[in-house]
Amino acid sequence: MATILIVDDEPDIREVIRFTLEEAGFQVLEAGHADEARKLLTNEEPDLLLLDWMLPGRSGLELAQQLKQNSKSRNLPVIMVSARGEEEDRIKGLNTGADDYVSKPFSPRELVARVNAVLRRARTDEIADDVEISGLRIDNVSHRVSAGGRAIEIAPTEYRLLHFFMTHADRAFSRSQLLDQVWGDQVYVEERTVDVHVRRLRKALEETGHDRLLQTVRGVGYRFSAK
Repeated sequence: MATILIVDDEPDIREVIRFTLEEAGFQVLEAGHADEARKLLTNEEPDLLLLDWMLPGRSGLELAQQLKQNSKSRNLPVIMVSARGEEEDRIKGLNTGADDYVSKPFSPRELVARVNAVLRRARTDEIADDVEISGLRIDNVSHRVSAGGRAIEIAPTEYRLLHFFMTHADRAFSRSQLLDQVWGDQVYVEERTVDVHVRRLRKALEETGHDRLLQTVRGVGYRFSAK
């Protein structure tokens, strides 16, 4: 049974989310602000974090950034929950490394679908094989990327994108296909989000020259190929 940590400063909203998740069979932990969540995470290991953007003191966005920068918590799946539903806000939330973004108000069924989709993706990442192309290697056990023994720092979303490309090399994918495969078909984000993460992935691969493997296919989308 998966455990979900809810971080929201409004008790009524936490109660609704708790009831929804427990009805769906999840165990639930709660925190009212970022510092409480950090303290709780020192003793607990939830499977997913439902994180409100607008929190007293440190914002949910800041907390997400700190968790993704920490080697112990960077693989913890995060779903941002916010009343800020504009496209730019969703992109900003996803760019922190969040795995999904849910706008308030949301339906209970949609929330459970989003949680299940992100958890399925996280489990798939854990069991997928390691892969190497042209000296670029993904060690999926340690979630590390390297080239010629040199470590490459890469954010969680870019890691999943790179892993998908490398395990499906020489095939062209549209933006919508990448959204379905990397973000999940229950995650509703804009297609331009793919372009943002492709640019970030290319930037991370520049130092070793492997950015050339991530190719733009005009009129289609992107392809990863050593050819």
